[in-house]
Amino acid sequence: MAASGLFALTEEHEMIQKAARDFAQKEIAPIAAEFDESGDFPLKTIRKMGEMGFMGIEVPEEYGGAGMDTLAYVLALEEICKVDAAHGTIMSVNNSLFCNGILKFGTEAQKQKFLVPVASGEKIGAYSLTEPMSGSDAGTMRSRAVREGDVYVINGRKSWVTSGPVADVVVMFTMTEPEKKHRGVTAFLIDAHQPGYVHGKKEPKLGIRASATSEIVFEDYRCPVEDRLGEEGEGFKIAMAVLDAGRIGIAAQALGIAEAAYEASRQYAAEREAFGQKIGDFQGISFKLADMKTQIEASRLLVYNAALAKEASKTTHARFTKEAAMAKLFASETAMFVTHAAVQIHGGIGYSKELPIERYFRDAKITEIYEGTSEIQRLVISRLELGLR
Repeated sequence: MAASGLFALTEEHEMIQKAARDFAQKEIAPIAAEFDESGDFPLKTIRKMGEMGFMGIEVPEEYGGAGMDTLAYVLALEEICKVDAAHGTIMSVNNSLFCNGILKFGTEAQKQKFLVPVASGEKIGAYSLTEPMSGSDAGTMRSRAVREGDVYVINGRKSWVTSGPVADVVVMFTMTEPEKKHRGVTAFLIDAHQPGYVHGKKEPKLGIRASATSEIVFEDYRCPVEDRLGEEGEGFKIAMAVLDAGRIGIAAQALGIAEAAYEASRQYAAEREAFGQKIGDFQGISFKLADMKTQIEASRLLVYNAALAKEASKTTHARFTKEAAMAKLFASETAMFVTHAAVQIHGGIGYSKELPIERYFRDAKITEIYEGTSEIQRLVISRLELGLR
């Protein structure tokens, strides 16, 4: 076993880490800037990631996945995000928000119908909770699902759906009993190729531009009862449980972005000269590098610890909400701190699209926002510490 800080990595961990690193450098690095500029979805490389098992790492092999553990997932995602956070976002949603939810809450029939093709990379999954007037406060959703016999008729508008324009299947949350607020939310597995599923506007984002984010409009969409995920009214519980896993993915993404920005800055500081010496010799730069490295390593410990807590929960069924929230909070704010410092260290060239530094900076910001803002993470952590619900 090899070690990564306090965490021992098995040979299997090292293999997937290296496979992800090699793939990212060979297949993603040459196209990352191009797809960031165009905002097009990188379907070709995502299909290759599926073939390599990156789109369902924790899913058992009998359901089309790689059958590995949470730490393996985090290690692979970290390497992908060091090269391009947009590819990492697609990978994270597929693994954490889509596959994880069905694996945990789906029936055997649902796993065969929806999980197998997505975990194997044949199809693309998405997760839809947010609405134009409903973000962290999921109890204010305006979309509705009304049961009519053996189907639910769904109407409403969902927003900020990662992979929305290209998704084949979506885990979607909507109201079945609005008077109960968050206790009236129900989850559904939506086939994106059926009538009534309408692609809304594509979001013109600051960062992770190639991940393709859009609205979805439901116009009398008819969802069979057997495609409901869990029971009526269990949607909010399912959404929160899935987000616990998702937050570990975003933390790993933030860690990867920060590492890329730091490594570029360290190299630049060792090569760039000003006033007759390397800029890394100046205390103002060297202290920045020290702070960047320290926060990255602290983030790594939190992220890997959260991954191990999630893995342990598979047998203990203990919640890992706090570990996930702390990892996401600290790693995302570290990514912003490190990428901001990286731009400053690089000076004018860091502001230019000639280098990926400005892309790291733009990509880092979303990690403080999606799957629960930093403010929400602080709320979650503090309430758990105070014994509040």
